[in-house]
Amino acid sequence: MRILLILVCCLSIQIFAQTKKQPNVLFIAIDDINDWVSPLDGNKQAITPNMDKFAQQGAMVFKNAVTAAPICGPSRSAMLSGFLPSTSGVYGNAQNMIYTDVVKKNATLPEYFSKNGYHTLSNGKIFHKHAAAGGVDFGHWAFDEFARGRRYNNDVADKKYVTSSKAGIINGKKDPSFQSKKSKLSWGPTVDTFEETVDYAVADWAKNQLQRDFDKPFFMGVGFIKPHLPWYVPKEFFDMYDIDKIKAPIVNEHDLEDILKTNGKPEFEPSGEYKWIKKHGLEKEAARAYLANISYVDKCLGIVMDALEKSGHADNTIVVIWGDHGWHLGEKLRYLKNTLWSEAVKPPLFVRLPGMKKTMYCEQPVSLLDIYPTLVNLCKLPKKPNIEGHDFTTLLKDPKAKWQYPGITVSNSGTSVMTKDWHYIQNLSGTEELYDVHKDQMEWTNLIHNKDYSSIVKELKKWVPKTRQTPKKEHYDKPPKYVDADADPTIKPSRNLETLE
Repeated sequence: MRILLILVCCLSIQIFAQTKKQPNVLFIAIDDINDWVSPLDGNKQAITPNMDKFAQQGAMVFKNAVTAAPICGPSRSAMLSGFLPSTSGVYGNAQNMIYTDVVKKNATLPEYFSKNGYHTLSNGKIFHKHAAAGGVDFGHWAFDEFARGRRYNNDVADKKYVTSSKAGIINGKKDPSFQSKKSKLSWGPTVDTFEETVDYAVADWAKNQLQRDFDKPFFMGVGFIKPHLPWYVPKEFFDMYDIDKIKAPIVNEHDLEDILKTNGKPEFEPSGEYKWIKKHGLEKEAARAYLANISYVDKCLGIVMDALEKSGHADNTIVVIWGDHGWHLGEKLRYLKNTLWSEAVKPPLFVRLPGMKKTMYCEQPVSLLDIYPTLVNLCKLPKKPNIEGHDFTTLLKDPKAKWQYPGITVSNSGTSVMTKDWHYIQNLSGTEELYDVHKDQMEWTNLIHNKDYSSIVKELKKWVPKTRQTPKKEHYDKPPKYVDADADPTIKPSRNLETLE
């Protein structure tokens, strides 16, 4: 069976290599999405027919893709620049990569394609949004053409269905037992129809662009916001899931007790969102809301993929579908993101090359950082040797090929090293964790103090970055003249592609 799979993969690569023209790239980002999608089987309740169709018609599904950072801005900054947060110094959403020394000298992924003969265009969330001195920076400076689709749909159709930790509301009723403007954990059906939502507008834009004839190969960025908070989507997507049949994630209430500081006290405690949801029995509601948002974005994805299939570009376009990081829904006694546990560091990653006709699965820990050098190679661009990712073209030929690199995630709290067999976490506090990926997928048993695994820990530690770039004052968002979310972008940093590496 494996020989047949390798032959299919190699044939796909061979057909692709024989294409006379350089391939187009359709680069689709999905915000805050974890493995709750059918091809990854992270939640068997997920209804994602368009992702299923994409995989079934031919794609490589990376089952252990790893983000470079577990939060939006740093994750996108890393994979689009090609440098880990420890190199760039971008650890938080308020830090703008455009001001860092390394990005000042190096072309980002779309810039590198533009520099080397591609026409680049984008709509939606590809780069993270930043306030800047002359307006708002959406990363529009990195593309030849840039459109805007970044507005949230926050108006709810019926307030009795709304639950919000930010506003202290549960099913439309005031409940101040937990209220945090910082958490923004909110859900409910919108006033807007599907066709009035922002991600639909982005999908429709992509549909129209795919009908164009281009005089160059194109690199098209399509960025979907959902399932980013707030979880407000049309009611039809909530109705896809019967609340009485929803199963919330299994939670071990003692999960954090074996992650201890040197003084013997727990390093972590249950988050406020977790305690609030548990107190009011909202686990199923939260799971349904997240699933509804995933089904919504799946429908948007379907619009784009159907348009590609009907276009004249389908046979010469590489498709990359990626999530910027994962998300917690009760696991590790928390919701939200920005942790170093597997729920936060493992997003979806699907790749289709022209000629692929079968679903293939890769177990190797490929990093989102690896997308940059891989696309450079597949599109026959000049190699860019100074970026930190690794070309995984060999895995597209044979998903069981030798792969020596772990997935490294760097956050403002530490570093995660993920291999096919082990997950090591080194927190900046000095606390360490080790989990057996195969025997303990939920990461309930910290093996760090078991001497039987000391040699494994020693090897994994070698992958932790030796230094961490300290953010400079100028790396942070600049005071904006306006912060209107729908304002036209006006920031155009001085970026001469000819002088960028």
